[in-house]
Amino acid sequence: MAERLWIPAALVAAAVVWASMVVVPCSAEDPYAYFDWDVSYITAAPLGVKQQVIGINGRFPGPIVNVSTNWNVVVNVLNDLDESLLLTWNGIQHRKNSWQDGVSGTNCPIPSGWNWTYQFQVKDQIGSFFYFPSLNFQRAAGGFGGITVNNRDVIAVPFGNPYGDITLFIGDWYTKNHTDLRKALDEGKDLGMPDGVLMNGKGPYRYNKTLVPAGIEYESINVHPGKTYRFRVHNIGISTSLNFRIQNHNMLLVETEGSYTVQQNYTNLDIHVGQSYSFLVAMDQNASSDYYIVASARFVNESRWARVTGVAILHYSNSKGKASGPLPDPPQDFYDKTYSMNQARSIRWNVSAGAARPNPQGSFRYASINVTQVYLLKNTPPVVINRKRRSTINGISYSPPATPLRLADLYNLKGVYTLDFPTRPLKRAPKIGQSVINGTFRGFMEIIFQNNDTKVQTYHMDGYSFFVVGMDYGEWTEDSRGTYNKGDGVARCTAQV
Repeated sequence: MAERLWIPAALVAAAVVWASMVVVPCSAEDPYAYFDWDVSYITAAPLGVKQQVIGINGRFPGPIVNVSTNWNVVVNVLNDLDESLLLTWNGIQHRKNSWQDGVSGTNCPIPSGWNWTYQFQVKDQIGSFFYFPSLNFQRAAGGFGGITVNNRDVIAVPFGNPYGDITLFIGDWYTKNHTDLRKALDEGKDLGMPDGVLMNGKGPYRYNKTLVPAGIEYESINVHPGKTYRFRVHNIGISTSLNFRIQNHNMLLVETEGSYTVQQNYTNLDIHVGQSYSFLVAMDQNASSDYYIVASARFVNESRWARVTGVAILHYSNSKGKASGPLPDPPQDFYDKTYSMNQARSIRWNVSAGAARPNPQGSFRYASINVTQVYLLKNTPPVVINRKRRSTINGISYSPPATPLRLADLYNLKGVYTLDFPTRPLKRAPKIGQSVINGTFRGFMEIIFQNNDTKVQTYHMDGYSFFVVGMDYGEWTEDSRGTYNKGDGVARCTAQV
């Protein structure tokens, strides 16, 4: 059955080694944080098979950019790969500065052997985000890391100060090099089942001697009893929705992608590709042994995909032994999308909390703003166009032009792209094009994502945050607006359909 999701999005102009970070306070403006990154191939064996991965300053995953609201971030990137590179900053809005966005539509790639300096401000933002390489399927090889934007000291956080702050990257992983995966996709082949799930770039703890070979390095998180920790969890994978859970511990959801949420406990939560969540987790167990941290594949054949499970260890300082026994149960039915959808619907905006500014998040009443444009964007199963397998939206498969869109605008170049993207699906043969949605500055757009494929899709909007006001099965109609959440739909930058 097709699924749909609808989003009104406010239009805005947009689009290391730890010691390498330098913070320079300035009396006349907000502080600057400087980073120097060397992006290169390194050898790793997260699933027991040596392979080429992308590291930053020799580390995989890369460093965390830890800054505060309104700070200026300067990252000098040396591309030591053998192909072009761009880094994109997932969830950072780059207000009035889309030149630093790091995708092919706004930036020329950094050639091999060259360096480029990104400079942007995390203006009026807080929250948990990440960065990754946006070209050439390099994300499948790593090159990712976290972005933490802390509140300014003068802005109250809607929960107590946690004892520690832990970033956790979860994602599906293949032991083939990204170049081989890219070649397979270019030839119209399916990538097939991933070889596993990594947690912070490491393979699973050996919870099962049949499924997990000996000698694999796993992630272990050390904690103290009686303390509360903030976990920032990012699904940085390629295509697999993951169910995340911590054995015997509740996870209090407090933030997602720059928005404080209504606080509620989950024993597990589906985290889809590209999404980020913050939980508060109290270390309130008796530590009779270590505890499992699990990320397992959703909407798949459980027995066939058993190996596609990431397992890390939560280790209390007073733990009495190693974790053993079965993993904590996932949702009962791996194919149960209703369970997952109800979870997503339960995530609400904390309208009384301040975020980047002292006024409550809810003081922005999105439902009272007149919608100026409406787009119904329908994706269907991939099709073959010009002998290549292509995905389409409204019948168009986007192919980036040789000249980035923003450069074409700057030099007033005609014919690089067209502003004729259809507002509704058209009954015509699918085609490849450079068709772009023509937004209106300071307009307010309603976007309906209609997924007529058989797999879960995630949609991310670079440089924006949008309000998720509805999600349901079947085809969207005008009457669907009667079910919209017009009060506390959460604002975020990535949504599953």
